[in-house]
Amino acid sequence: MNAIYEKSLDLNLLRVFVVVAELGSVTAAAARLYLTQPAVSAALRRLTSAVGSPLFVRDGRGLALSARGQRLLATARPHLEALVEAALAPAAFDPRTSERTVRIGLSDASESWLLPRLLQLLASEAPRLRLIVLPVQFRTVGALLSASAVDLAVTVADELPSGMQRRELFTEHFTCLHDARRLRLGKTLTLERYLEQEHVIVSYNGDLRGVVEDLYGIQRRVRVSIPSFHGLGAILEDSTLVATVPGMVARDVMALRPFLRAMKPPFSMGGAPMELLWRSASEDDDAIRFVREAVVSLTRRL
Repeated sequence: MNAIYEKSLDLNLLRVFVVVAELGSVTAAAARLYLTQPAVSAALRRLTSAVGSPLFVRDGRGLALSARGQRLLATARPHLEALVEAALAPAAFDPRTSERTVRIGLSDASESWLLPRLLQLLASEAPRLRLIVLPVQFRTVGALLSASAVDLAVTVADELPSGMQRRELFTEHFTCLHDARRLRLGKTLTLERYLEQEHVIVSYNGDLRGVVEDLYGIQRRVRVSIPSFHGLGAILEDSTLVATVPGMVARDVMALRPFLRAMKPPFSMGGAPMELLWRSASEDDDAIRFVREAVVSLTRRL
């Protein structure tokens, strides 16, 4: 490809050549191309010089193709037609037959509730479309979108780089999870009782600060800090630990571990909005738009 770009050949010269070849006249070609006759003649001279061989011979008052010109016309015309068709009439996106691959970034909190449902929808409506899922969180999602490492993302986000689009999907409140067989917290969880317990937190920084510490300046008795929500249920089951997590995470965990219980935190925790994010540059990409609309549709059902 680099060798092609290094050649000093203006592809517009081929367009002029094809029209002259079809009409057999520089004057007629100039009229069709909305160019002056000298401009068409100059284009033919440049192309002849680049090819290194005459492309036309005089035929009475008109022009006829030389043998080299006939070969060039036979080769160039189909490619020019394909380029024009690609530019003016792009192929329509059909989800039933598309084999596109879409890269989607998911936070660990959204992967469990969204991905299974999204795959079920694609299996029926876009059976050949494939997904590549990458982990994202509020600190990394902007850079991954900017670098085109992901085409869209579903996560909580703060400020984003310019050229990004965002749509709020929902806001989920927090709840406290624990194993009711091992830990009895009463009907109402008080702040004093909450702070007496040992906690498991999710920290993307790899430290002992979670969402409660960041929002309220309260330091809990953290027994373990984990990097994602994936192993949370196994840690809580048959332990005396408490986890303060988004409601959607709690629902998925409790569905698999029926001994776990959820309680309202002893303070008001208005969760951050879960958002759908994408680059403005991909706004008109039909495959990416299809997946975006699928995510929105699934969220509305939930």
